Order: sequence, then structure tokens, then C-alpha cells
Amino acid sequence: MREIASLDELKGLVGQEVAVSDWIEITQDRINRFADATGDHQWIHLDAERARRESPYGTTIAHGFLTLSLLPMFLERSLVMRDVKMGVNYGTNKVRFPAPVPVGSRLRARIALLSVEDITGGAQVVWLVTMEREGSDKPVCVVESITRRYT
Repeated sequence: MREIASLDELKGLVGQEVAVSDWIEITQDRINRFADATGDHQWIHLDAERARRESPYGTTIAHGFLTLSLLPMFLERSLVMRDVKMGVNYGTNKVRFPAPVPVGSRLRARIALLSVEDITGGAQVVWLVTMEREGSDKPVCVVESITRRYT
């Protein structure tokens, strides 16, 4: 867990990797619950037998948007900013899913700080988050995430 005392301290970290999260496992239960929550029940995510037979991955894979949805958790578990009272997701600039996430994969996030811009009551922060799959050279998600932090 990276502790950052203030938005002023955060500004000094622009251009640097500021945190690396712990690993989390992507289970079939998580994939199933995401499918139910979003209505995306495509067989490549849910039907293990068909995926074994017909998918180039040989198993079910997580939804790309499931992978993206882990972003707030990775940020929350990796960074704490002591003078921030509230944070909100403001959006994304770019999102890519360069590689699949087979069921049973372990993922973590590398979090770099791209920019910090003052706004009324706080700052707008742009993070470059690269989600990695254990044992793979290719990231599974790369996203420029915009958050707003209020002090």
C-alpha cells in the first residue's frame, strides 16, 4: 500500500510508477456473477466444455469489461491519499485489452501517474494502469483512468 500524504506530494510523482497491487485470482464464480450483472452471457465466458472444444484459449475467459471493472479495487488496495475526503471516477481516455484473461489467471495492476491538474476543491488525476497476468509478457488491460480527488 502506497501512502501519499497530500495532493502536493502526489504532484511530485507525475511521470512515475507509484504503486503495484497485490495479485488477485479470476475465478469462474466472479466471471459468472459479472455475466449475470451485465447480461453478457456469451459462451466464451461461461461454457467451460464448449470453450475447451471450440475456443482458441481452451478454457473460459473473463470479459474485457470485467477486467476493466477491477480498476477501482486495484487503486483502492494500492494507494491511500491521506488528505483526500472523497474520490470519484471521472472516466477514461483510452482502454485496450491486448490479451485474454483465462479463468484461474492471477492479475495485478501497475499504476503510474500521468498528470495532476488542480480543480475546485481538489485535483483531477490521470493514471496509467497496466493490468498484468501472472506468467504472461503481454498486459491484459491498459487504461488511462481519470479520477477526481477532493480534499
